[in-house]
Amino acid sequence: MTASTEFPVAVFSTRQYDRESFGHALRAARFADLQLTWFETRLSPETVSLAAGCAAVCVFVCDDLSAPVVQSLHALGVRLLVLRSAGFNHVDLAACRRLGIAVARVPAYSPYAVAEHAVCLLLTLNRHVHRAWQRVRELNFSLDGLTGFDVHGRTVGVIGTGRIGTVFARIMTGFGARVLAYDPQPAAEIQTMPAVQLTDLEQLIEQSDIISLHCPLTEQSRHMINADRLSRMKPGVMLLNTSRGGLIDTKALIQALKSGRIGAAGLDVYEEEEGIFFSDLSESGLQDDVLARLLTFPNVLITSHQAFLTREALQNIAERTLQSLLEFRNGEIAAEARLV
Repeated sequence: MTASTEFPVAVFSTRQYDRESFGHALRAARFADLQLTWFETRLSPETVSLAAGCAAVCVFVCDDLSAPVVQSLHALGVRLLVLRSAGFNHVDLAACRRLGIAVARVPAYSPYAVAEHAVCLLLTLNRHVHRAWQRVRELNFSLDGLTGFDVHGRTVGVIGTGRIGTVFARIMTGFGARVLAYDPQPAAEIQTMPAVQLTDLEQLIEQSDIISLHCPLTEQSRHMINADRLSRMKPGVMLLNTSRGGLIDTKALIQALKSGRIGAAGLDVYEEEEGIFFSDLSESGLQDDVLARLLTFPNVLITSHQAFLTREALQNIAERTLQSLLEFRNGEIAAEARLV
């Protein structure tokens, strides 16, 4: 595609923090020709017409990029999808290839943001900070039921050794934990960390006191944490997920929580979060019975896909996204960001 004076882009599922981070990045002169139109609504079959007249659309993890939507975007003249995320399980890549639509993502933003949020969930659950905070607000200063454990000396299992998993493993070694790590293709960095032991998934599942998920969602990894693996975890294990909700069979997790096999669960993602997370449902109420059941457990802490939400990560996302738009306008996209 040759350069033109204007490059119109429809940006879906936007929030104030998106507009602020992109606004800051757009001050760079090289992005002057990018014409971004902001939509708070998510991309769906009902809203796809909003992309009419645009060369590209910019989307987030909650947007619908199934084959019918991709087909509609192509009919409107859209030739680029750029994701404000590293994950791409919500995109029908085969449809994009068939129609000649390029897809780019943000392959790496601050790994510290997500890894540190996982640690936040771990410590909050372990030391019952969420329960203690509520008690003190009600002038209840008792300590009954708030006993935690030392992370030092515990066995922490890290599933997925990409940038985020590696940072999380490094933090855990700083706590003095024994760290087990599993990845079909372990990162070079983690192989050089003497305090981390690479192992197979089943050994990690059976030996860990804390298990943290840091892997992408694929057809092979969907429900990798299922009823069978939950049954073979240590009684009282803590399970953390800041990656993708579909990695865990939620109904099986609920049964494991009811039986006491799972001692605590910290979840920043949920497999049916589409249409729930990133929305204010305080007036309309929650219609998802499975999530509602999860919320009844005092040893479950759920945040609404906010692990990425730091100033540094948002700025990285904005800059890489705008750079992909500019590169496409100029006829190329960096290999590290390009999916299709």
